[in-house]
Amino acid sequence: MASTSAPRNSAAYGRIASAASTLCSDNQTLIAEIRKATIMMKEIAVDLERDNKSELVKELEDGVLDLVKASDECTHLSNAIKCIGNEYQPGPELTNFRKLFADKIERLKADPSSVSQNQLLLRQFREAIWNVHHAGQPMPGEEQEDIVMTSTECNLLNITCPLTGKPVTELSDPVRRYS
Repeated sequence: MASTSAPRNSAAYGRIASAASTLCSDNQTLIAEIRKATIMMKEIAVDLERDNKSELVKELEDGVLDLVKASDECTHLSNAIKCIGNEYQPGPELTNFRKLFADKIERLKADPSSVSQNQLLLRQFREAIWNVHHAGQPMPGEEQEDIVMTSTECNLLNITCPLTGKPVTELSDPVRRYS
């Protein structure tokens, strides 16, 4: 019995690995098309922004956001398919693939190394729109924080050294009174 089930399991493994490879390839094509669509939408939005059609630009931005989310989902699904296709070993009982995929996708989403590369597309979209009317200016939230200089003299009780008579701010290695 063991000899007859081994080839069947390896045949099932081969079919699953082949199907997983095909699905991953199809998903990569879909992800590439999503990226092309977001680039096209960015170009359209820039033209609309030049024409001061902000409402339409906002609608396109919402569409890009939806596409980025869909691309992230496709990427997670593709990675889950690839992992399961490489790791799956058929057992004597039926496999609940829905649960298997859901668990794998959740683990992939929770992995901090799986941060979306698609957020870059959304950022590029927003930067392109911003640069239509604000070229050379930093986007909101990217301004460099001003360095706040405070005077130390107001916190010092003595502004001159009682021994040397020099201003305390000019001392290279001042010593405070020991209590």
